[in-house]
Amino acid sequence: MRIREKVISLVFLAALLSTPAGSQEVPAPVGFAGIEMGMELEAVKDMLRRDSQFRFRGDPDVSMLARPNESLIETEGTSFIERAYFQFFEGKLYTIILALNPERLDHYTMYSQLVDRYGEPASLDPTQVVWEFDSIRMVLERPLSVKYIDTLVFDEILRQNARAESLNALSRERFLEQF
Repeated sequence: MRIREKVISLVFLAALLSTPAGSQEVPAPVGFAGIEMGMELEAVKDMLRRDSQFRFRGDPDVSMLARPNESLIETEGTSFIERAYFQFFEGKLYTIILALNPERLDHYTMYSQLVDRYGEPASLDPTQVVWEFDSIRMVLERPLSVKYIDTLVFDEILRQNARAESLNALSRERFLEQF
């Protein structure tokens, strides 16, 4: 009986050890302070007005970008956040950048917090640490900023930019052929 109990114990222990630590699904970050990827511009403006972490002034903090289907909210933060940027594509939030106050926080503290919450990063180098999820990329950069990027939207923007560049190159070639 003792041998059988030892075998069962060893099998159970082996099963536990073969499961990577923290292999439980960690929910992906979807945004910051209730402001989530995919939110409409007006909803984000409303949340920023009510959040004491931001000094959002309303429409003066909203800009249209060079591409007609993109806009940006840039606002001052308070305390731990120096500046915040919320970028929209076709009216939906796809990037959040929080420039943090290095006098109140440090890189190691942020790194430790993110590792505790999301596990080990997908990549790291001296300038940035990256966590990859199904459709969200979270980046901790030096000196001290955190980025949330909706990778599905970002990849679509890259595809559109590549198509536009190809058309521009073709137009240029056709123009030059006329000489």
